[in-house]
Amino acid sequence: MSDPWLAGDPYERYVGRWSRLAASLFVCSRDGPLASGRLDVGCGTGALAETLVRLASPAEVTGVDPSPGFIGHARAHVDGASFAVADACSLPFADARFDAAVAGLVLNFLPDPLAAVSEMRRVARRAAGAYVWDYGGEMQMMRRFWDAAVALDPGAAAKDEGVRFPMCGPAGLVELFASAGLREVEVRAIDVPTVFRDFDDFWEPFLGRQGPAPAYVAALGEEARTLLRGRLRATLPAEPDGSVHLVARAWAVRGRV
Repeated sequence: MSDPWLAGDPYERYVGRWSRLAASLFVCSRDGPLASGRLDVGCGTGALAETLVRLASPAEVTGVDPSPGFIGHARAHVDGASFAVADACSLPFADARFDAAVAGLVLNFLPDPLAAVSEMRRVARRAAGAYVWDYGGEMQMMRRFWDAAVALDPGAAAKDEGVRFPMCGPAGLVELFASAGLREVEVRAIDVPTVFRDFDDFWEPFLGRQGPAPAYVAALGEEARTLLRGRLRATLPAEPDGSVHLVARAWAVRGRV
């Protein structure tokens, strides 16, 4: 099953605003060696690369992604880093070219995550790290969406990232990084507060057609889409002012070369 990740702006409205907060927590964490990471694998719109430049001030940051649309967005919005279209599973760099390699919110979407992490280990001198959303647990924005969708359409379970990506948890990430030959592998949680101004601020990004959940919404008929919207409105926790306060958990993993 392929996932449509093609353009920067819809991604930013959907999850990019939260991925930037996750990137900041990742870079400013106890994962000290990763703060100097130079290669951002699957850089997308440049959230992690921009955060490395802003908070870690390394001499060099390079981002790679297979999507020309994402690379174009990153080049237009991120200063102090270079970007190139490239395949994470076959990185166009020499062995030990970078101090460290990192990957933000992308490993589960790659056709061969083990090949990608093995490539990250190959091009890194010191360490490799990544973080992925906790789709099956506390990435609440998506968890609430799929719980509502499956309640109305049991067939939607096959598209649910929590079902599709069992590697996005501590045990799966440790196994992945250890299998790629990394040592001293550690996993921890990163919790990002996701505060939506109102229900529409939550719902409208799901109409962007990009990513598993928005693609599912786009494929629904008008009646089914209206039913899903209504169920979400009824089940989401709302504050007296109409705002919706959720949490987005990511699992961060690191290992030494």
